[in-house]
Amino acid sequence: MNTPLQWLPAQGEPAQLMVLLHGVGSSAQGMAPLAAQLQRAFPQAAIVAPDGFEPLDIDPSGRARQWFSVAGVTEDNRPARVAAALPALADWLRQTQARLGVGPAATAIFGFSQGAIMALELVQVHDGLAGRVLSFSGRYAALPEVAPALTTLHFLHGGADPVIPAQHARDAIERLAGLQGDATIDIAEGVGHEINGHLLQCALHRLTSHIPHRTWAEALGAAPARPRAGQPGEDADDDTCST
Repeated sequence: MNTPLQWLPAQGEPAQLMVLLHGVGSSAQGMAPLAAQLQRAFPQAAIVAPDGFEPLDIDPSGRARQWFSVAGVTEDNRPARVAAALPALADWLRQTQARLGVGPAATAIFGFSQGAIMALELVQVHDGLAGRVLSFSGRYAALPEVAPALTTLHFLHGGADPVIPAQHARDAIERLAGLQGDATIDIAEGVGHEINGHLLQCALHRLTSHIPHRTWAEALGAAPARPRAGQPGEDADDDTCST
């Protein structure tokens, strides 16, 4: 595995860890613009962007990376491919948290496209390994049967995405609603397969204003029934960001 790119606080120890997972055929360097914006918004965060652990199938140079192969990928075989790639990512994340002295609750994973698939499935298998997952133009390999109890999920998607249609995000939020998951969704109409400025502002808004349901439960000393994710008028679908 290549050495990941990282951006550390100018002074003091990191207060948060933000992990950036790129899309298929890209590399850690492709996440540098996002890292620069996050660094301005969260100066005490450690921001780390690893390269996908595999070279892209069709690039013999090895510069383009992937998390799992998409050659001949189908709805049926995608879950197994993702599952096979998850142990290495989980091990890497735990090592990175230990190295930087930041725990899971203060860890946020920003995934784009294939990187978002990995992030979503990672916290399905290892609930709470990150406190937040921000899925840009992502989807589940397979819709979950159980919602994470210790990880908050934020879906951010372009309404005109031709690669991973926004319907995948809508399907995910509907499933999580039925499972009493802690999740939000923002759809930017007319936006394609990208992290555009509006969706990034939505992500920053979610990180700074959304209080996880588990935090409310702890503060109240009980575990009341959680609001259904994505229901209009609740923080799971805040009009501040949705367009």
